[in-house]
Amino acid sequence: FEALKAKLWTFMHDSIYPNEQLFIQQTHAIGQASNEWTHAPIHVELMQICEILGTSCPAEFASQCTNCTSPDTGNMEVLARYGTPAQREQWLIPLLNGTIRSAYAMTEPGNENQKGSSDATNMSIRVERDEKTQEYVINGSKWWITGAGSLHCKVMILMGKTNPEAAIHKTTSQILVPMDTPGITLLRPLCAFGDDDAPKGHMEIVFEDCRVPFENVILGEGRGFEISQGRLGPGRIHHCMRAIGQAERALAAMCSRVQNRTVFGKKLSKFDSILQDIGKIRAEIECCRLLIHKAADNMDKFGNKDPRTRQLLSLVKAHVPVTLQDCTDRCMQAHGAKGFSNDTPLFSAWAGARALRMADGPDEVHWRTAAGIELKLQEHSPLKNYGEFEVDRTKVFRRTTDPISETTKQLLKNYSKL
Repeated sequence: FEALKAKLWTFMHDSIYPNEQLFIQQTHAIGQASNEWTHAPIHVELMQICEILGTSCPAEFASQCTNCTSPDTGNMEVLARYGTPAQREQWLIPLLNGTIRSAYAMTEPGNENQKGSSDATNMSIRVERDEKTQEYVINGSKWWITGAGSLHCKVMILMGKTNPEAAIHKTTSQILVPMDTPGITLLRPLCAFGDDDAPKGHMEIVFEDCRVPFENVILGEGRGFEISQGRLGPGRIHHCMRAIGQAERALAAMCSRVQNRTVFGKKLSKFDSILQDIGKIRAEIECCRLLIHKAADNMDKFGNKDPRTRQLLSLVKAHVPVTLQDCTDRCMQAHGAKGFSNDTPLFSAWAGARALRMADGPDEVHWRTAAGIELKLQEHSPLKNYGEFEVDRTKVFRRTTDPISETTKQLLKNYSKL
């Protein structure tokens, strides 16, 4: 494994870091040239690999070059875990070989029902059965569908409501929808912080009488939420692993800057506030790394449906991006005006961390999930009965009608004269 990491570091130094500006230029050129986007040429142990990959700018540049990018890795896991042999043959093998890319269609704009998509039970896209043709008929909208903008994207996994009358977490299914299926309209690429993220893109998509055969359902009808939990755990932690790499790069840039920049007669590195920031950032990165490591270790040992593992995954997703966003913000501040320009990777790292606080669900949802699990776990805590001390209320301090001693009366009298 150490040899593999060394090989990856060599790859990063030889092929990734020298080509970051070229990659950014190419992606922007693709986004501006036309609406036909194509890609530019290009669990504990995985955590360390993702961290190294995450040191690139943009954060997923190296991951794209090694076929380890979102949403493909999550879709690969779904197909590997839940797909039929035929589904794996048709879609998983090409994804693993890197000959195609994919998208995951879950988030909705809420135009039809005016309900927030952070609560997935609000899903409104309709997936109806046509028994005559043995097909699902899909109607509705999705948005922020990452990867759908590229012509290399050949399939999406769509989550839609197939059983609206069932129990709330049995209403949805996940269905394979080939991108060349009639009835799919890529309405527009959505921009985050002014970037369309071409050639992957984050698309708003309209489905109008889009038909796919019944055999395209994954695992069976009504099991959409079950698959989501299996998919989103690894997906969330992979992003946070890469975010550690982004924070490491930001801190390295800051340390280099402050040791070579003079203000008010001395190096920035001689100011106590700068030194304090560097120390705090190092502590925060290490704390985030340990939290991710524990979550990854739990996934390896107990699976991502174990309650404590699920809690750790929620804590990772809620805590790591906002913490590393703040770390990067301080690195930007130490760079002065340059930190807000495209002359450094810092703004890209900051924007990525900020966007990650909404991707795969907002922070508030993950804190809520972690807290809900905590309350259930605390029911079995050996400490649950030791939150309060017993109070002996038979002992009375004093009654207001109790007589007061002459000495105290004299003190009160003297005090009133002050």
